[in-house]
Amino acid sequence: MNARPAAERMHVAGYACLGELLRDALVVHKAETVLIEASRKREAGRWTGWEVKLLGERVAARLQDAGVGPGDRVAIVLSNQSKWLISAYGALFAGAVLVPIDHKLTGPEQEALLAHAQPSVVITEFAIWRTWDAAPAGQVWVAEAPKGADVDRWESLPEHGGTFVPRDREDTATIVYSSGTGGTPKGCMLPHRAYLAQLDALLGRFPLAPGDRYFSILPTNHAIDFMVGFVGPFVCGATVVHQRTLRPELLRWTMKRYRITHMAVVPLVLEAFKRAIDEKLDALSGWRRSLADTLIAANARLTERRPRHAVSSRLLKPVHDAFGGELRLLFCGGAYTDRKLAEFFYDLGIPVVIGYGTTEACTVITVNRTDPWRGDSVGDVLPGVEVRIHDADADGVGEVHVRGPTLMSGYLDAPELTEAAFLDGWYRTGDLGHFDAAGHLHLVGRQKDMIVTAGGKNIYPDDVAFAFRGVEAEELTVFAENYLWPERTMQDERLLLVVRGEVTGALLGEIAEKNRRLPDFKRVSGVLRWEEEFPRTASMKLKRHVLADALRAGRTRADVVPL
Repeated sequence: MNARPAAERMHVAGYACLGELLRDALVVHKAETVLIEASRKREAGRWTGWEVKLLGERVAARLQDAGVGPGDRVAIVLSNQSKWLISAYGALFAGAVLVPIDHKLTGPEQEALLAHAQPSVVITEFAIWRTWDAAPAGQVWVAEAPKGADVDRWESLPEHGGTFVPRDREDTATIVYSSGTGGTPKGCMLPHRAYLAQLDALLGRFPLAPGDRYFSILPTNHAIDFMVGFVGPFVCGATVVHQRTLRPELLRWTMKRYRITHMAVVPLVLEAFKRAIDEKLDALSGWRRSLADTLIAANARLTERRPRHAVSSRLLKPVHDAFGGELRLLFCGGAYTDRKLAEFFYDLGIPVVIGYGTTEACTVITVNRTDPWRGDSVGDVLPGVEVRIHDADADGVGEVHVRGPTLMSGYLDAPELTEAAFLDGWYRTGDLGHFDAAGHLHLVGRQKDMIVTAGGKNIYPDDVAFAFRGVEAEELTVFAENYLWPERTMQDERLLLVVRGEVTGALLGEIAEKNRRLPDFKRVSGVLRWEEEFPRTASMKLKRHVLADALRAGRTRADVVPL
């Protein structure tokens, strides 16, 4: 199962839309296994490029029979599985706009985003569908429903394929939500040219080929996995592997069974991998531990300039065998990645490629290379993308601004938000950073009131504040602690609940109870009291920046009541 030369990949730049590119790629790679689905410790199915093409175009036919036309929206709320990719291809083939929704959100959160997106068709699975209080507008196709369930089944596909509908490069390909489950929805409208430009740049740096096997564990609605766990492998004839149950022992089984070569992870997954390795190393004693340390040090010297998988996998065979023996690259993004964590894996011969991006910029803005490898930055700028440091201070630190073909065309139905997100054509990321002499970007903090968790989740304060509605407080809102009192760090970011009025024991009890019901990555860490009325516009919108300035002037971290 060795990879074949990357030169066989498609010439992306010549295409106008994703549907056309994927259609041709699945023909070029018609005999390759492009998709494998495992369920626990058994293989549930595998598909060649040709089989995915035929199935996807049957999905397109059903969409068209249902009246879905060019530009109509098709939402996908599925866990990582074959039907996700097959449905996405079918929708793009039919000229529809994909609306990927995170399957890990709660039912009400998913319903809120679907209500905003207004898709013509929603494709979901029975376990998710059961969590919804009311059916979304439009048709709902439910996969894997038990016998007797009164649903419109995904599996009811026609035998014939649909008609290909071409789209222009500036037409919207997807609407991807960066926030909005409880506050203001922010659906990024990403055109076909954004994905085509991004894919072309990424494959120039990290080529895939038939025989490569990518293990998709991040939700496919995530910008990273959409690109490197769907579009990229299909275009290159590589194999996407799904595991329906992502327990640690099944992750290990899948990596060994399919000899995974590539994965995209968030720092929390890297930390879990490191703990498992540390436990094995700590169990060694005497000369065995000394030998292991000597081999790790030798590998670090031999691979100082660039990865050498053949060398590392022999020197440190037990470590590599635990990951399947052929793992060559881990993409890591979505949250701050500690340099020492990346270096730990590189010394073992498993390079972690750190990148930086935003949903609004499609996937990646900067990314490190492997020759030479670096773990101390978020990389240099991808071809075709421009980055500037706006309003830099004496240390060269300022807000990171981006422009180029990978940017969104705007937020869905939110012209005010779109206007605020740009400055003279540059997208304002809200992240603070600086460039080093080699042109590598270093992030040092956030200017905007958003928090990114170690698991790669974008948490917007309005979304969290929505969960505390009903408590006995005159007014409340949520801020990221490092936004109120900036520290030049990307670690240990926390959320605070700012409450107007008296903070009693009873109120703290109410807040703590609601806090416990939130996913751990959305919980606030403390409460901050404020006596004055919150500043608001004539239309009663909170003036967040004005309130933040007042809090900075009148409060410190010491005033926070921890929860």
